[in-house]
Amino acid sequence: MQSIDNFIDGQMRAPISGEYLDVFEPATGRPYARVADSGEREVGEAVEAAERAFVGWSRTPAAQRSRILLKLADLIEDNLERLARAESIDVGKPISLARSLDIPRAAANFRFFGSAILHFASESHATDDLAINYTLRQPRGVVGVISPWNLPLYLLTWKAAPALAVGNTVVAKPSELTPMTAHLLGELCREAGLPAGVLNIVHGRGSEAGAALVRHPIARTISFTGGTATGAQIAATAGPMFKRVALELGGKNANLVFADTDFRAAVEESVRAGFANSGQLCLCGSRVYVEQPIYERFVAELVSAVGRLKVGDPLEATTTLGPVVSRTHLEKVQSYVQLARKEGGRLLCGAEALPAVSERCKGGYFVAPALVTDLAPDCRVNREEIFGPVVTVTPFYDEAEAVALANATDYGLSASLWTSDVARAHRVARQLEAGTVWINCWLIRDLRVPFGGVKQSGVGREGGLEALRFFTEPKNVCVKLDSPETSSAR
Repeated sequence: MQSIDNFIDGQMRAPISGEYLDVFEPATGRPYARVADSGEREVGEAVEAAERAFVGWSRTPAAQRSRILLKLADLIEDNLERLARAESIDVGKPISLARSLDIPRAAANFRFFGSAILHFASESHATDDLAINYTLRQPRGVVGVISPWNLPLYLLTWKAAPALAVGNTVVAKPSELTPMTAHLLGELCREAGLPAGVLNIVHGRGSEAGAALVRHPIARTISFTGGTATGAQIAATAGPMFKRVALELGGKNANLVFADTDFRAAVEESVRAGFANSGQLCLCGSRVYVEQPIYERFVAELVSAVGRLKVGDPLEATTTLGPVVSRTHLEKVQSYVQLARKEGGRLLCGAEALPAVSERCKGGYFVAPALVTDLAPDCRVNREEIFGPVVTVTPFYDEAEAVALANATDYGLSASLWTSDVARAHRVARQLEAGTVWINCWLIRDLRVPFGGVKQSGVGREGGLEALRFFTEPKNVCVKLDSPETSSAR
């Protein structure tokens, strides 16, 4: 099996202990690679390399940093097929999805922020005739990036690209479940001419390598995407150390469908929002609320549309849903289906394990997509993040109830609403407790807009100017102006 080593100071390095973790292919349930099981010592080496590299990288002209990041974007596009296949094998997502979304978005992240740094401006304030104040925005130093398993390259680059663009150096800790594309990114960084130590990648378990990165005193900025419980642990460690932290955490997102909507579009997008990447997206619309007059018809159409999804080998072009990421996660998803039954829910389709979708995929972590109705709004299945292909459907009777149902969760990452009434769309969007609200669409992303959640969905915002500001330290400089009397005396 291939060994995946750490990328530290521009070189691939084996773990100091010599220990590795198995990396399982979700589609087969078998290990196909092994990844470095790193800890505090490897993190320390990576931070030291990043600290040394920061001196030169932070002083590198923005135009030169831009050229390197744009070259890296080109290399990601040149290696699209290789990276997409690696992502598909690692995560279990359909290769068509990796080709069309994950890898192009990784390239777009470097291209967007590599270009944005050339247009990044700061503020100036004239204080009457007394002084001119201007703001310097300077890189903060070594940035710790911890990225999740569901969008490995997409989200690693979403964080690393702006951090690097403004002149920081980065130590990244990818998920040990899906490390392959991060490993390949290290190879491409060398080819792009990124100086040694500017981007370092340390593999290992979150409880070891991730925790060591969060508590390292030199890494004063931490950007994390992952589960809410882990985010709370990071906040508890980083808070007393006065670190700057961005936490993009879980979601239990609502999808509100009003009776005056474009019915067909709402059905199709509700299925996509609920089951994309086998429901393993923090932005998935796993709670569908439908206005009573169209509820029965909408549910029937949802069942029909879900039945047309093809669960299969993610390397096959016709597959629309692959496996979930691990056996442990499969058991979690199935436990929530059992809980739904206990809570009085009616299972309309799905949830059974599918161990043999093909000869190659015997033993894979496959589960049929599930639709559940008749659940109380306050039950656990409607409140807790499942992060799998399980969607609940509930009727509502008026706008006020729809908003109340949507907000009845501890999360607040995103929401969607479907209506032809423009006034209602804006009115409801204002009332929804979510960082992003989509109207008559889902997952249309613009890299310029702020992204993040409220409540237990996170702290802080990334994207566009928000990211460039997050990864820089503002410094005000005040210059006293000469008075008219002083000028005339000269």
